[in-house]
Amino acid sequence: MTGPTLNRRTLLGGLLGVTALGLAGCGGDDAAAANLTASDPLPTTVDPATELVISIHTTQVALQAAGEIDKLPFKVKDWPNISAGPDVIQGFRARSIDLAANAGIPPIQAAAINVDARIVAVQTKKEPQYTYVTAPGNPVAGITDLRGKKIGFSQGQAQGLVVLRTLKEQGLTPKDVELVALPSTKFLVALQSKQIDVAPLYEPSITKYLSEYGKDGATQFPMTAVDYLTILWAPGEVLADSAKVAAIRAFIPIWARSTVWRWENQKKWLDAYYVKDQGVSAADAQRIGATEHKPHFPRRWDKAVAWQKESADLLVEGGFIKPIDAEKLFDRRFETIAADAVPAEYQE
Repeated sequence: MTGPTLNRRTLLGGLLGVTALGLAGCGGDDAAAANLTASDPLPTTVDPATELVISIHTTQVALQAAGEIDKLPFKVKDWPNISAGPDVIQGFRARSIDLAANAGIPPIQAAAINVDARIVAVQTKKEPQYTYVTAPGNPVAGITDLRGKKIGFSQGQAQGLVVLRTLKEQGLTPKDVELVALPSTKFLVALQSKQIDVAPLYEPSITKYLSEYGKDGATQFPMTAVDYLTILWAPGEVLADSAKVAAIRAFIPIWARSTVWRWENQKKWLDAYYVKDQGVSAADAQRIGATEHKPHFPRRWDKAVAWQKESADLLVEGGFIKPIDAEKLFDRRFETIAADAVPAEYQE
């Protein structure tokens, strides 16, 4: 996973990337606009007094570890550590979150319940991010042994989508298993108490859980379903605020470059996030790091839109949501910004 160390000037260029993106111009025409529509061009001036609430904890930790957290071209009012899709949606509704990072499924869920929010940046993954973990006693032998089992299922999160994709891969439908509706934050408790047989988890939760319950027969087995998208998204109301949109546009290169920094500075990242922030051992952090994969940022979102449509169709087929228009989940004005901010090897 290790690679060449990202040059400090390159990272700083993302943090101060307002100039590279033409966001630090001296004109005031953009700033003068009080509201934006989805067809208006993105504003090109960032007011340093603008405040955002950004719910992207990994980026916060990465910027702190890189020594760049205080060099943003706008103010961050708060970095709430809220990552579960349903919680982010509630934060959008409460006007307490301006920008968040999630998998692709929460925007689908939001659209299905008429919450206006759109995707402004896309990162893609080519390998499975989640692993199936069993309750103590190992009631599930493997991915081919899911029929009739109780599976933790969070409809509005990536963990729910990978379950549906796994069932489809195995020739099963939701009726062939018992989907136990739970937020992903409750999966660990439900596994420990054997309320469910199996659930999809990701690190560091897997390591923490197995270190405690592995001796009781809890185990893990891999999945093949890929959670293809990581996205940044914002409420429609925020995307109608020219000052906040300018700040979001300035932040996207920061997010993209900080993601690359994590990949190219593995030792610092593993220590800052997994050891110091998440509380796992240095040895476990190294093992977790070996499972991570190189980030990619697409210049075009056509594949992302197709992926979202396929994901939404799975939820519709299961009777979980009403049909939605996947294209409307994306704000294409932001399409190339993340890819433009990173070296060619990270572009897709």
